[in-house]
Order: sequence, then structure tokens, then C-alpha cells
Amino acid sequence: MSSSPRRRRHRWSLQARLITAVVSFVSVILITVGLGTGTVLESVLRENLDAKVTRAQDSLVIDLNSRAEAILSRSRPERGTLLIVNNIAGPSAAYIDDEGDVRTLNIGRIASTPLDQAGWADANVQGLGDYRLHVQSAPYSSMTTGLPTSEVTSVSARIVTTVALLTTGGLLVLAAIIALLIRRALAPLRSVAATASRVAAMPLSEGTVRISERVPDEDTDTHTEVGQVGHALNTLLDHVETSLAARQRNEERMRAFVADASHELRTPLASIRGYSELSLRGIRQAESSGTAAPGIVAETTRESLERIQAQSLRMTALVEDLLLLARLDEGTELVYSAVDLTRLAVEAVSDARVAGTDHEWVLDVADEPVIVAGDTGRLHQVAANLLANARVHTPAGTRVTTTVETRDGEAVLRIHDDGPGIDPSIVDDLFERFSRADSSRARQTGGTGLGLSIARAIVTGHGGRIVVASEPGSTTFEVRLPARPDSPADSSAA
Repeated sequence: MSSSPRRRRHRWSLQARLITAVVSFVSVILITVGLGTGTVLESVLRENLDAKVTRAQDSLVIDLNSRAEAILSRSRPERGTLLIVNNIAGPSAAYIDDEGDVRTLNIGRIASTPLDQAGWADANVQGLGDYRLHVQSAPYSSMTTGLPTSEVTSVSARIVTTVALLTTGGLLVLAAIIALLIRRALAPLRSVAATASRVAAMPLSEGTVRISERVPDEDTDTHTEVGQVGHALNTLLDHVETSLAARQRNEERMRAFVADASHELRTPLASIRGYSELSLRGIRQAESSGTAAPGIVAETTRESLERIQAQSLRMTALVEDLLLLARLDEGTELVYSAVDLTRLAVEAVSDARVAGTDHEWVLDVADEPVIVAGDTGRLHQVAANLLANARVHTPAGTRVTTTVETRDGEAVLRIHDDGPGIDPSIVDDLFERFSRADSSRARQTGGTGLGLSIARAIVTGHGGRIVVASEPGSTTFEVRLPARPDSPADSSAA
């Protein structure tokens, strides 16, 4: 029973509730004002009537022996005047009709008339209506003068009718105006609701999602409360669209990652399986025929085991790289200490010279060490990966220059080469996992495609950033890390 009224109230729209509230409030005010005005006017009219009765009474020519009709005939007050006299001649009553003639009146037709008490009184005269009477007493006589209250009643009735009509008409006009104003004021809110409904109907959990629905600009005026709601919804939809796009990109990258990881693991596993079957086949043939030389079987088995070992090492390196990336993502792999980035670059370039004797390696560092807080082994891996990338993807004779400096409060490791540059189509995805310029994934053209992604993960874990700028004849990888001032303690720790 108690829940039914609440459900009924909830069915009312905001517009209906606002109109009802405003009109009801204004109605109470207008009715109160109307009643107050009517009461005041009626009081004023009665005071005027009392004054007219007093003037009529003062205008009468009275003597102790005259009857009421004779007094009215001599004095001729205004029409409607009623006179009741009680003197030596006895009680008598008369009034002046609408034609101005004096008419005798039976006192018995006057109800509840205080003829013996001075003061004001209201009485009803049969056939004439209600009268306002004033009783004036004197020794051996009394005189009651009155005027009809029909004019006061008529004016009061007209006032009440006028106020009622004006109030009703005003409320109807007010309701129409309020409905129009509220409808226009709530139009942006309806637009917000319609936009939200259209967005809610979109399949946001499937495939590529682009939320094109927005609240129109004219409904997003931040100077109004409703406009602020529209603006907030548009901002929310922008964030949701960005999040959905990021989620879609992450899903696509995850699918590509799984496919690439599967491809990279499938190749060594297939090799291991093939060489294992080859070894077993040679052994079985030798055992079944008894003709194969033991040395040939041993040689075949040895070669197969070497290939199995090589593929196992390749698969192990891939799994370790994937594990390293996972640990870097969790932030549990780095061990911090003071690192001399200058010495680290010197060692990395020295290793690169041995591995790439057909390249020209240039080292440009200052005499003063550049100290950073970081993991020495992982930062060395970053430099080694970048130098290996320059060695593998540039032709013989390419000059590779390594620079270490401090700029704008950051330690900068820069590796530049004058090779052919990076294909513009893969620059944006260069640091993604398994990103390679050669889609065939031949082993001759590079590694697994995890080197640069590992470098970025390590640099990001140190609170730094890595960027690349490339064009034909110039490619530069730049690593920026938070630097700290050099000190003897730092140098000794490094």
C-alpha cells in the first residue's frame, strides 16, 4: 500500500512537477492576496456605508410628535433610507423606495432590530433585504436610521468574481508560460538523455568502437547547470571513446603478440622435433639393417643434437626475453645503484666493435662522468640492444656515433648512424613487441623483434623515455634518463 504512491510520483516528469509546484505556489499567493484584498475592500465599503448612514441621520428633521413617514417626507434623504422612530406618537417605520417615494413599513417586518440600544446593527427587512442600522437614543424617544447593504454586497461579489476570474486566467497563462519556459530550459537535458540512450544502445563490447554521438554544442553552455551536464557527458564520452580505442589497440597488440610468440616458439620446437626424429630414424635403421657404420650414425646423431641445442638456446632466449618484459611491466626486475653512464657507453661500444668490424664506431663522451640512478646491467642491455640494432640493420661501412651528455637536467644517451634509415610505415610501431621490418621473420634479417621493446621497458622503468628520429641517411635513437649531480660516492659506487 505504501509503495504505490511513490511509484505514482515517480511517473511524473520533471517538467510536470516543476509546473505543478510553481502554479500551486503562485495560486496560494494569488488566492491569499485576493481574499485579503476583498476583506479590506469590504471593510472600506462598510465604513463608507456607516458614514452615509450617519450623514442621512444628521440630515433628518426630528421632533417628538412626528411619525417616521412625516420625518422622511420633510427631510427627503437619499433613496433606500430606512427610518424607525419610537416617540410620544408611538413606534413607526418608513423608507424611501427606488422612485423616491416615502413608504410606510410595518415594524414587524424588521427582524432582530435593537430599537432600544444605541449603536450599530445589521438587520433583515422582509421584502427589502439587509440593512445597516444606527440606533440613536434620547429621553422618551429613539431613532434608528439605516441604508441597504446591497451595494456593499454587490461590490464585494463583483470584486470576488473579478479576482477569481483574474486569478484563474492568470494561473492558466502562468502555467502556459511556465510550461514553455521549462520546456525550453529542459530541452538540453532531453538532448543529453537522447544522446545517452543512443550511446547505451551501441555494442560497446564488440570489435572496433567509435562513439560518434555527442550532445550538440548549443546544449553544452557551461554557464547553465543543464549545459554543464551536457558538457560533462561529452567529456565523458571522449574519455570512454579514448579508453575503448586504447582497449581495442591493446587487444589487437595482444593478438599479434600471441601470434608472434607462437610463431617464434613454433620454429625452434619444429626444429627440435625434426632433428630428434632424424636421430631416432638413423639409429633405428642402423639397428634393423646392421649395415650402417657406427661412426656415420654417431656423426648424424651429433649434428642433430647440436641443432637441437641451438634451437633450444634460441627458444630459451625468447622465453627469457618474454619473462624479462613481464617482470619489467610489473616493476620487479630493476635493482638500483649509482651508474656511470659514460663508462657504460664506452664498454658497450667496445663490445660492438668486436661484433661489427665492418662498421665504423665513434664514441663522443665528455671527460666528466654522467651519473644516473639505475640498474647497471639493464642499462647496459639498452645500449647493447641499440648498438646491435644499428649493426644488424645498416650496411657495412656505416658510421655509428654514440654520445653521452647532460642536457636540461637529464642524462642523454644518443646513438646515431648514417645508414638508409627506417621504413616510415613501421616507425610508429618500432618499440612494440615482435615489431620487425621484415614480415617474413627470416633469421638472417634480425632477431625476434623484442630488443627495442625491452629497451623501452627498461628506460620507462627508470622513469625515462626513448625516442627515434629517422630519415634516409640519418637515424638517431635518444635515451633520456633523470640525472643527478656527480659525487665521489657516486663515482666509487659505479
